[in-house]
Amino acid sequence: MTPATSLFTPVEADLRILADNLKQLVGNRHPILYAAAEHLFGAGGKRIRPAIVLLIARATMLEQDITPRHRRLAEITEMIHTASLVHDDVVDESQMRRGVPTVHSLFGNRIAVLAGDFLFAQSSWYLANLDNLEVVKLLSEVIMDLAAGEIQQGLNRFDANTSIETYLNKSYYKTASLIANSSKAAGLLSEVSPEDAQHLYNYGRNLGLAFQIVDDILDFTSSTDTLGKPAGSDLKSGNLTAPVLFALKEKPYLEVLIEREFAQEGDLEQALLLIQESQGIQKARELAAHHAKLATEHMTVLPHSEPRQALINMADYVLSRLY
Repeated sequence: MTPATSLFTPVEADLRILADNLKQLVGNRHPILYAAAEHLFGAGGKRIRPAIVLLIARATMLEQDITPRHRRLAEITEMIHTASLVHDDVVDESQMRRGVPTVHSLFGNRIAVLAGDFLFAQSSWYLANLDNLEVVKLLSEVIMDLAAGEIQQGLNRFDANTSIETYLNKSYYKTASLIANSSKAAGLLSEVSPEDAQHLYNYGRNLGLAFQIVDDILDFTSSTDTLGKPAGSDLKSGNLTAPVLFALKEKPYLEVLIEREFAQEGDLEQALLLIQESQGIQKARELAAHHAKLATEHMTVLPHSEPRQALINMADYVLSRLY
């Protein structure tokens, strides 16, 4: 399996600049927020989202260097992503993220919510300073989508009638919107054609969906150590993902367990067993592979280059996390 970081070779130096800039962007006027940001940005995330922005910038600017606006867009993308994680962890009451304690478990819920708000506000301010209305619109939509996805997930808890379409919509809002819109925005800053900008959007959309589906499969197939959170925790909290929705078609009793919210002893274990015995995980793998393939097809519009190849390999990397 290719580690994500080796895909980033064409933008390795760019990512080092990004890491230094992120801490400076938050600034140290607010000691607690600075401590929270330092904790977040130092938590060894894979930086997949800003890496995609930088790779697209390089793949669309082959004759010249990428601009400061491309770099700022990559930083904004990581700030938005990080802000959403801080809020998600509060909502999900998660104690660990990427193997380190979450912001709210260290600083309390109040600071965590404010730190998330602060990062969203900071990213909006830097976004406005890019002076590109189209890019501002794209990334503002992401911030709305993140909230819409979180609300939709809350409303659909323990709802065994959730369709795959509804699940994919929620996955778009929660994960794919940021990758899709920042991919398109990177192309717009490089002044690509409207058609190519749409291909970049579709690349990010399908890659993001594959990414989320794989994450949801890993919730059933990985150990707690690998995940950095308890295995099966999505199901336990009533978040019904692709493996569950496919398994429901085969195992009617699963619906009974879900509808009573695993209230009786052994319910959750029984539900996990039914999912393992079904074709749910396999069908979810096929769905992830379908979206990964679509992502690579949209990337072929760009001229051959090392950054373009890295973006194509990214789709393989997403699937390789399953094996």
